[in-house]
Amino acid sequence: MATGLYPEAHGIVSNTFWDPALQKEFFYTDPKRSLQPFWWGGEPLWVTAEKQNIRAAVHMWPGSEAHIKNQQIAYVDKFNGSEVLDRKVDRIMDLLDTPGPLDIGAKTDVPRPQLIAAYVPDVDSDGHRYGPNSTEIRQTITNVDTMIRGILTGLQERNLTNIVNVVVVSDHGMATTDVSRLIQLEDLVDPAELSHIDGWPLYGLRPKDPNNLYPLYEKIKSKHGDNPNIEIYLRENMPDRYHFSNNERIAPLWIVPKAGWAIVAKSDFDVEEGKKKGEVYHPRGLHGYDHEHPLMRAIFVARGPAFPHTPGSRMEPFRESTCSVVCMYSTDKSAENIELYNIICDSIGLSPAPNNGTLRLPLKPVGLHNDEEDTNNETPSDPVGTHSLSSAPPIAATMSAVIASLSSLAASASGLEGTTALLEETASPSSEPSPTPTSAPPAASSKPAHKHWWDWFTDKAEGIENWVDEFVHKHNPLDDDKNNKDE
Repeated sequence: MATGLYPEAHGIVSNTFWDPALQKEFFYTDPKRSLQPFWWGGEPLWVTAEKQNIRAAVHMWPGSEAHIKNQQIAYVDKFNGSEVLDRKVDRIMDLLDTPGPLDIGAKTDVPRPQLIAAYVPDVDSDGHRYGPNSTEIRQTITNVDTMIRGILTGLQERNLTNIVNVVVVSDHGMATTDVSRLIQLEDLVDPAELSHIDGWPLYGLRPKDPNNLYPLYEKIKSKHGDNPNIEIYLRENMPDRYHFSNNERIAPLWIVPKAGWAIVAKSDFDVEEGKKKGEVYHPRGLHGYDHEHPLMRAIFVARGPAFPHTPGSRMEPFRESTCSVVCMYSTDKSAENIELYNIICDSIGLSPAPNNGTLRLPLKPVGLHNDEEDTNNETPSDPVGTHSLSSAPPIAATMSAVIASLSSLAASASGLEGTTALLEETASPSSEPSPTPTSAPPAASSKPAHKHWWDWFTDKAEGIENWVDEFVHKHNPLDDDKNNKDE
């Protein structure tokens, strides 16, 4: 996303990997083993900007603390995975409020950035912790939607709605895990034969004896090649569409689980014992699978002078990999995150460094998301089709916040007069963050003992459905003026 390069080109080929030339291990959560510049190839957006005298601010973006290409960056905020979302909004607004070159009080050592890259880890971390279909992750998404609304409101208050480009992206989707979809590593290969294991949930294997590579590959293929839940590759026969072979940092042998499946070592989780004891496997959600799987779809939503199209515009997939979305200006199904680099460079007049992307501005929409022929927004089926249960009030609050934030987002995107009033009208009644709802239903004593839990849940669901329908008709700004083309 930041360099426009495939991992095989920029060199960060996994969260963990062994470099045979350096004889060193990269481990993403250990700064001593990950933030040295020699690991990081390519040229990230903030380096490209600063090299061309465009001041940049990077807010807690993973990897940005590495001093890549020895380029000084105007602002680099150290990563903090527990940073409060409201404070992130305040930080972005403070950067925008910094005096510019022509303003009174401008300082050369405290410049106003023209590129701000901010990362929000909440959806990813809670997706891992609770699973992508949980009630908790729905609340997390609502919280992040509220943060986006705060940014758009801040831009409007500063009369920057039609001046600043806002691009919202994600880097992957997520699939639900379960004990029933675990494969014991020791059933596939003897760890004693390996010197290093790279990656996860994909497993990159490096045999202790390099001469044992092909025999080990043939052994695993012969014993497990008919397992429909894993794929087995040598680096040399990795599918071309993965772009994951032309780098010695990529392990020579890989076992790739299908979406929703995970490979675990016994030291981390004993599958047989876990099933017997009814244990829950963590993390509850995983990504890193085949990027063409629908569950791995990501998002691309853009608004601003560089994207002067009708709100709700829809694009064809960028290329052939990982993006989709349902909002202001976006792609459906799959697209490659490598395309983001050129798009951002073009939006602020930068000359991109060499990269693997090919898409350039202006983008060319193929229709609108509400077109009848747009059938690409179907929700893919997760391997686990059940959601965690909750009492009615948390679900209702979540739906209210989602509807409010989407209404605000649409209104802000259109650049209409009076958007601030609409934002205030549709905002949640309280600015305080909602408590994280529990995943358990109310105590059994709240209903007659003989009533089945499904009957209880159906009653609750029908009540919620009626509440949502009433809320939508009451608060949806589209119903107020059906002739307003912008909305």
